[in-house]
Amino acid sequence: MKTILLSLVLLLGSIAIMQAQIPLDHDPRIYEIIDAVSADRIETDIKKLAGFGTRNTFSDTLSQTRGIGAARRWIKSEFEKISAECENCLEVFYQKDWVTKEGNRRVPHDAWVVNVVAIQRGTTNPDDYIIMSGDIDSRASSTTDFTTDAPGANDNASGMAGTIESARVLSKYNFGASIIYTGLSGEEQGLFGGAGLAAYAEEKGWNIIGILNNDMIGNIEGVDGVIDNRTFRIFSEPITGEETDRQKILRRFTGGEVDGISRQLARYIERMVSVYMPEMNPMMIYRLDRFGRGGHHRPFNDKGYAGVRIMEAHENYNRQHQDIRVEDGIAYGDVVEGVNFDYAAKLTAVNAINLAALAWGPEPPQEVSIGGAVQPSTILVWKSPEDSRVVGYRVHWRLTTSAQWEDSRYVGNVNEFTLDGIVVDNFFFGVSSVAADGHESPVVFPKIVLRR
Repeated sequence: MKTILLSLVLLLGSIAIMQAQIPLDHDPRIYEIIDAVSADRIETDIKKLAGFGTRNTFSDTLSQTRGIGAARRWIKSEFEKISAECENCLEVFYQKDWVTKEGNRRVPHDAWVVNVVAIQRGTTNPDDYIIMSGDIDSRASSTTDFTTDAPGANDNASGMAGTIESARVLSKYNFGASIIYTGLSGEEQGLFGGAGLAAYAEEKGWNIIGILNNDMIGNIEGVDGVIDNRTFRIFSEPITGEETDRQKILRRFTGGEVDGISRQLARYIERMVSVYMPEMNPMMIYRLDRFGRGGHHRPFNDKGYAGVRIMEAHENYNRQHQDIRVEDGIAYGDVVEGVNFDYAAKLTAVNAINLAALAWGPEPPQEVSIGGAVQPSTILVWKSPEDSRVVGYRVHWRLTTSAQWEDSRYVGNVNEFTLDGIVVDNFFFGVSSVAADGHESPVVFPKIVLRR
């Protein structure tokens, strides 16, 4: 009997050690977050935002029922209501910048461009930020027409409603890093709101892990005739910010043309959705935004922050940037009837689980280096971040033509690892930090070549 008990104790001890060394693969809280997102609440919020008549950036700011002023006050009040329900867990404020007509053909008159910001502070790494944004403003056919009705139900009440709903759901949890929920203005006239908040973040020294810009997440009936309530797009540019001449030369010989920090964020999102929401079909689009167009993640990319755009797969241009009318039997205008609320809820959940995973996850490894030229192995070396949540690291690799990381190995709490038998010439490599609960940082692509 004693022998059996001793064996059982040793077995349980071994299991405990293994669990301490190898993090969990799945977090049940992620499924709770998915289930908590409400299509009914999103529908209510979209109808409320569309009900302000127009939310053109330069529309009425004094009315309590019409114009962008009423819209942003309502958004702020919703964030404050959420905060009251979580013991004031959100810091809610306006961030604004003065925009003038001079030199801006899309600006009809000088005005304040006002963003609404709600910060949920992290408990261990509050200076790390993950941002979800939606756009407050809408537009009619003309960007300078600030009086005509422009309900903007899908563009972009859907993204704004999703941001508010994510705050409702995630405010019930505590996170290591900080999460920012924000409504940005001035998108239709020149990305003014995003530029203002990105400059504010730089001034405050925020360490932004990534921004998830949501712009149109509610349409499933494309102008191309496709009806699809499962597929969505993740836009990301290859290289974020400016490169030095030295970095450009190095990239020519080592690769990395599709491995900037925004592209790694896109891969992170795609992987999370594939694991936790397999019913959805994420498409990684290797482009800053739609062809020749832009979104509110761009000003953050310009300052070197990781940022992506999440949106529907099949747009309906008859419902975008159009005066409400019927012409030749075709109905134009961005009205509530064109929004699928269940789909908007799914894309809201996509955002919410990635915000949570990134905020629970550790900081990424620093100064990742790679070597292995003319050797039958690949060497990776990195420095640990100042983050107590890190329990180890995972080495990733993929074929150079593959979109997503294909293979990985958890290597423990070390700062160097050699992949024997894997030739550096044939693959791309990266390293991520891992927390005890299994959440990881985005993968870091090596930018330093080892000279040994």
